[in-house]
Amino acid sequence: MNINGKLKELRKLMEDEGIDIYIEPSADPHQSEYLAEHYKSRAFITGFTGSAGTALVTKEEAILWTDGRYFIQAENQIRDNEFKLYKMNTPGYPSLHEWLEENARYGGIIGLNGKIFSQGAVEQIEEKLSEKKVKIHHEDDLIGRIWEDRPELPIRDAFILEEEYSGKTTAEKLKEVRLEMEKKKATHFVLGSLDDIAWLYNIRGWDVENNPVVISYAMVTEEFAILFVDDRKIPETVKSALYDSGVVLAKYESIEEHLKRLSKDSTVLLQKDRINTSLFHAIPKSCRIIDSENITTTMKGIKNSVEIKNQEEAYLKDCAALTGFFHWLHKEIEDRDITEVEASEKLMKFRMEQQGFLQPSFGTIAAYGPNAAMMHYAPAEDSCAVLQKKGLFLVDSGGQYYNGTTDITRTVALGELTDPEKRDFTLVLKGHINLLASRFLHGTSGHVLDVLARQPLWKEGIDYKSGTGHGVGYLLNVHEGPHRIATAPNNVAMEPGMVVTVEPGVYREGMHGIRTENVAVVKEDMETESGRFLGFQVLSYCYIDRDCLIPEMLSDEEKLWLDQYHMNVYEKLKDRLNDEVGEWLKEKTRPIDEK
Repeated sequence: MNINGKLKELRKLMEDEGIDIYIEPSADPHQSEYLAEHYKSRAFITGFTGSAGTALVTKEEAILWTDGRYFIQAENQIRDNEFKLYKMNTPGYPSLHEWLEENARYGGIIGLNGKIFSQGAVEQIEEKLSEKKVKIHHEDDLIGRIWEDRPELPIRDAFILEEEYSGKTTAEKLKEVRLEMEKKKATHFVLGSLDDIAWLYNIRGWDVENNPVVISYAMVTEEFAILFVDDRKIPETVKSALYDSGVVLAKYESIEEHLKRLSKDSTVLLQKDRINTSLFHAIPKSCRIIDSENITTTMKGIKNSVEIKNQEEAYLKDCAALTGFFHWLHKEIEDRDITEVEASEKLMKFRMEQQGFLQPSFGTIAAYGPNAAMMHYAPAEDSCAVLQKKGLFLVDSGGQYYNGTTDITRTVALGELTDPEKRDFTLVLKGHINLLASRFLHGTSGHVLDVLARQPLWKEGIDYKSGTGHGVGYLLNVHEGPHRIATAPNNVAMEPGMVVTVEPGVYREGMHGIRTENVAVVKEDMETESGRFLGFQVLSYCYIDRDCLIPEMLSDEEKLWLDQYHMNVYEKLKDRLNDEVGEWLKEKTRPIDEK
């Protein structure tokens, strides 16, 4: 059935149920960013496969909202169906809430799947439409009713992340969580977010591609801790380890019954934005609710010393693999054609040679020329580009290791470049250096720091429609909060131990895309009478292609930073490479003014 056929079926169900507007977000019951195939219902109904977007369907209209990372991709993928693209945060396009305020009829009915819609998102809609007396129906998954060949949920064995990698036992983490619960006077702490659960119970799995999490729920009280999970994926050794840490198992579906049986004087701590509305409505109305960011999110975001040390090792492995790949690419392209897909697959093979590698941390973006202007481009066998001995090639990739999660982007020259390509590359590097080399007062948020990366580009009237940096999990989600570096307001202060990407870019549709990304950890820098100052310590060490640069555009300080960085790249990686690749890297990391 094509997309328009699916819309016809959905509208028939809407008419049968008396629903005026049906909304389908990119979500699962755990408010995950990346979804198991079973939960990709928004992609099913729209044909757009990007990771973020919201579909809205009425009798007459079909609308898709997505953000700036996906504008080009979305336009291409919905071109031949009824959906029309509404660009988020773009003048001339109403937001979802604005559209609803304008178009929802008085007393109308909005349908949505309460199993995947967060309680916070539902309350936002209710607040915006309060004067229209709109009713929300959240009991039915209409898209699930027309999805005949829906993939089954995965069942693969979970495993325990040992203390040599986690740095803290589950028992220690539970003790810290309970201390915070006591401060907030909470009797129950309910978790739906998979990365928080994985971190708290030191458990990892294979339920979501590239994200080593286990589909589950968790509940913590003063007396017990429960993991609600399909026990077919929990081996006896894992059950024993959890039990020894004070964690008992319950059936995945039983979470709602447990909530319904809470005593009326219970105080439940949860985050409405990360709990689905069906789960929320299972809690007795007499219970007191504390809506607060998950305790575990803040704890998880600040890495301990063991995690940081392991993360350093993960990046040395990862950058050795990436260096070997680029050496291979530059040799091979001299003699034959290479596609984006082949390059992506070859990089995977280099990573697989590294000890402790488990899987990619996200789908590799291997984008040549104009394709790199699509920030989240994914090459496909039947449509990918063939690399040529000219222009720019962008590779954004990462891995999941026992030592941690990696994410790194390099844009390299495959041959002769145009002056605009070199100019844009140099401007991106200037912003990259400006932020990584910064010193900032303790209490500063990423929202404040964001301008440092954009300033060299803004001076030239250039901007990129994405954030500058995001947190990175430890053998968990490649995108992690609570901190981020972006223009969007964010009051979370940067703290020592937070790991974050720095990835400014330039994206020119039909021409090229450029991004330079390193990962760094926030560190103590200095303390004066003015207060504590923090800075960044780089974790990722892979050469930055000097063939893409206009050296005259760099200041003496920027050249010094780049030369020092390249000296560290060579020293840290040389013993992990064979002689041929090592000599090639030595050439790639020579001082910027050396001819």
